[in-house]
Amino acid sequence: MARRAEPKEERHGVSFSSLDTELAAGTGVSKRALVDYLDGIADRMLPALRDRPLSVIRSTRGQMPFMQKNLPDHAPEWIERAPLWAEASQRTVDYALCNDVRTLMWFANQRAVEYHVTLSCTADLHAPTHLVIDLDPPEGAAFSVVAAAAHRVHEVLNEVGLAAAVKSSGSKGVHVVMPVTDVSSEEAIFATRAIAARTERLDPDALTTAFLKDDRGGRLFLDATRGGLSTVVSVYSPRLRPGAPVSWPLAWDELNGFEPSDVTIENALGLLDGREPWSALLPSPQQVPAVLVEEGSEIPTPRVAAMHEGKRRARAAPQVSSSDA
Repeated sequence: MARRAEPKEERHGVSFSSLDTELAAGTGVSKRALVDYLDGIADRMLPALRDRPLSVIRSTRGQMPFMQKNLPDHAPEWIERAPLWAEASQRTVDYALCNDVRTLMWFANQRAVEYHVTLSCTADLHAPTHLVIDLDPPEGAAFSVVAAAAHRVHEVLNEVGLAAAVKSSGSKGVHVVMPVTDVSSEEAIFATRAIAARTERLDPDALTTAFLKDDRGGRLFLDATRGGLSTVVSVYSPRLRPGAPVSWPLAWDELNGFEPSDVTIENALGLLDGREPWSALLPSPQQVPAVLVEEGSEIPTPRVAAMHEGKRRARAAPQVSSSDA
């Protein structure tokens, strides 16, 4: 007997297939749950994606999850694009701009689970609209460790007069987000480094800016490397983890007691109950204090410093001759 063709569903002009299959191995949720969530969250999530070059993490059946930056050849022509030169690969990358619900639905059908965006918009990619400190806890740390670190960052920001909002990363960490204006990419990078360094000094036994994992000694990493055209996972984006948790906006007094697993694609819309908290929590764009830019300009670039340190350690390591092997 011939196999009956699977009925297809359509939303916003996009046809969907395999909706009742598992989204990805180990997630325990269906592709339908992803589509339902993104359809329901679109009006809240799209403002955070709009006009920002998009990278997604996809989970196609039978393959390992992968990050996709360049739009595939089969992508519809109606998806807006931002062609950008990539120094690393020496080619132009055709990034998508997710500016409407139809584009978001197309990505959902492609099993794009995570949505990572640049900190600047296509209008001026050298003028970031946000500074971000990414709080990355050591393996096995409770979320209370991350919450305590976020409050430390908040102390530093209060001292220099910068307002910020906070959201869970959807994984194990937190993003402290500061909307800014009239700042160059270089100035933003310097200021972010200075904020991280000031925070580290408040509690060096628990916090570190060490880029090399071997140097962190079980401390939480204050990641200040989100600059230039690097990306951060969007607010409301699902994460490719068991249960598909969501990057979730939090008031500062909600950090204590929160767990990343509290909010998933299956309960997030019900928790919102029609609200859009992120836009309410985000402060207005603000000037970056010159003192932070000056301080940060004196701090070595973390990745470059780590590279030189790695080479130094390699030269200092005992050499094993072929006769000793």
